[in-house]
Amino acid sequence: MLYHAYEMQRSMLAGASAMANFGAEWFQNPANPFSYMGGGSIVGSALEVFAHAAAPRGKPAFGFTRTEIDGRDVPIVEEILLRKPFGQLKRFRRDGVEGGPKLLIVAPMSGHYATLLRGTVERMLPFADVHITDWRDAKLVPMTDGRFDLDDYVDYLVEFLELMGPGSHVLAVCQPSVPAYAAAAVMSADKNPCRPKTLTLMGGPVDTREAPTAVNTLATKRPHAWFEQNVIVEVPVQYPGARRRVYPGFLQLAGFMSMNLGNHMISHWGMFKHLVQGDGEGATSTKDFYDEYRSVCDMTAEFYLQTIDVVFQTHALPKGEYIHRGKRVDPAAITDIGLLAIEGERDDISGLGQTKAALTLATALPDDKKQYLMAEGVGHYGIFNGSKWRDRIAPVVEQWITANS
Repeated sequence: MLYHAYEMQRSMLAGASAMANFGAEWFQNPANPFSYMGGGSIVGSALEVFAHAAAPRGKPAFGFTRTEIDGRDVPIVEEILLRKPFGQLKRFRRDGVEGGPKLLIVAPMSGHYATLLRGTVERMLPFADVHITDWRDAKLVPMTDGRFDLDDYVDYLVEFLELMGPGSHVLAVCQPSVPAYAAAAVMSADKNPCRPKTLTLMGGPVDTREAPTAVNTLATKRPHAWFEQNVIVEVPVQYPGARRRVYPGFLQLAGFMSMNLGNHMISHWGMFKHLVQGDGEGATSTKDFYDEYRSVCDMTAEFYLQTIDVVFQTHALPKGEYIHRGKRVDPAAITDIGLLAIEGERDDISGLGQTKAALTLATALPDDKKQYLMAEGVGHYGIFNGSKWRDRIAPVVEQWITANS
């Protein structure tokens, strides 16, 4: 009944949000005499903050229309190269621009849409022919389309890379570091000509035994059965994926919000002050962040539970026990893929050393094919978004891709 209770609450908040939004506009309207009273702007701003927090959200759009390359304005056209039940391969074609490294950005399947990496994509557009894994919300996938687990995730990446062709590069952000690493090892073992030239792993849980964070502790202090019994629910009948067992996005969001509840409250207090002062631009940046942050989607139960088991509880990859389709995933099979591991000094999701472990596991890879970057003063989100990503981290990624192309 958890999902049904959430849907009822969401419907009630949607109505309250609409009413609060109407009240905010009324109090802030210059034609309304009450807007000039002492408390008018305060009440209007408070209603606007509530309306924004309670508003229902769907899948955001990337919204890219143009980029600048060598001082030239270049149109961007979004293309879907391959559609599959649980995700699609999206390309941001730079109209009129030929060549450039082919880059597959692997977005997390962790409760948010691929648009969470909008800043990552935007920064790489002038440099590369960017593709991205655009995962679907599991509650929208009918039961007739079957199941989706960690093995399927790896298979999707292999198929996407085969479609892109030889000479491609991969950048995996956070959660997909493990399946992207596994895909690279599987393709290397098979001598697949479409294996990537480089693999960049950013803030990923390759070996969560290193510097465990609160996320890692939560995943290990409870038995596997607890997760299946307490956080897996069935999709309500009003969705195409009715009766599919999922780990709902709203639970994932609640967990992340509770980890840094004080910071989130400070952010909303700051947005309220900006609105009271009439600083719409200052409030907009906070609104834009939370529009994306609160847009969540569901994961299939089998994918979530297998990830908890393989990545966080049994540490199968670093222990040499990760099995994909009946075969052991051997990191030593990676012999010619340029491997770049990036970590944030202040990452509270994937601790220092968890991503760097990928370099140690690739025992047959020459040292000149390995590189490590520890971004000082950078948290988890800042690894792939914001000024530090744009100015300090992305240039390293570009240099690594260029050197190994």
